[in-house]
Amino acid sequence: MNTNELHALISLLDDPDEGIFEQINSQILSQGSAIISELEKSWEDSKSALQQQRIENLIQKIQFSETQRNLVNWISTQGQNLLEGALIIARYQFPELNEKKIISFLEQLKQDIWLELNPNLTAIEQTHVINHILFEVHQFSGNNINFHHPHNSFINMVLESKRGNPLSLSVVYILLAQKLNLPIYGVNLPQHFVLAYMGGETTYGIYDLDKNKDVLFYINPFSKGTIFNRHEVDAYLMQLKITPQDAYLYPCSNIEIIKRMVNNLVFAFEKNESTRKTEDMKLLLKCFKS
Repeated sequence: MNTNELHALISLLDDPDEGIFEQINSQILSQGSAIISELEKSWEDSKSALQQQRIENLIQKIQFSETQRNLVNWISTQGQNLLEGALIIARYQFPELNEKKIISFLEQLKQDIWLELNPNLTAIEQTHVINHILFEVHQFSGNNINFHHPHNSFINMVLESKRGNPLSLSVVYILLAQKLNLPIYGVNLPQHFVLAYMGGETTYGIYDLDKNKDVLFYINPFSKGTIFNRHEVDAYLMQLKITPQDAYLYPCSNIEIIKRMVNNLVFAFEKNESTRKTEDMKLLLKCFKS
């Protein structure tokens, strides 16, 4: 569809006939994300409130379809790139986010940590270095005041505000560990999310529980990197009256991390009474079941 044909269709978006509108709507939606800039220009030029509303809805639908497609493609790669998974979710809310800025800041954090590391440090000493740079030098912390705010689940906002929830702070920690070749992985605890520093050989994003179950210790990024042990995990699960199982004690996959991120957003948008966004997140959850 050329620009003139697209503009002709957009000009009919305020047609009161629902049948005509649905036909036009379907034709425009079929063009995909390539036409968003033209839709935005038309919205700015429009003097019809109905037309503007329908253009907004079209843009939202196109962008959401793009998010779904990207998420399905990412899952098909076994979620090998955790950052890309987090960016896909962030682009849902911030389609124009500056990915280069995010990558650059993560590289800066990694460099700051790397300068303090040396091969003679123990695993605990390495963790203390990360904690010092992340939580003392750069002042990252858990967002206790607005714990359920949706922004706590978007990687760009977490890096900008330096505030997040247990999962998003753990994602930042994992991304830095990957850059530094340190075996730190996410652990999907009920009602919480923490990290495990693993012994033995591991592959980022993929952990074979049958080959190695050697957790040296756990890390809680939400409490500024507090280190704790298996007994404390067992006590936590006992307090919740939950029987310990591998899924709560050992590393989870990147796919499970992003799925939990979407689940967190379902709850956050429900709490904010954002009905459409809540439904969008529920639809995204279905991508994980295919």
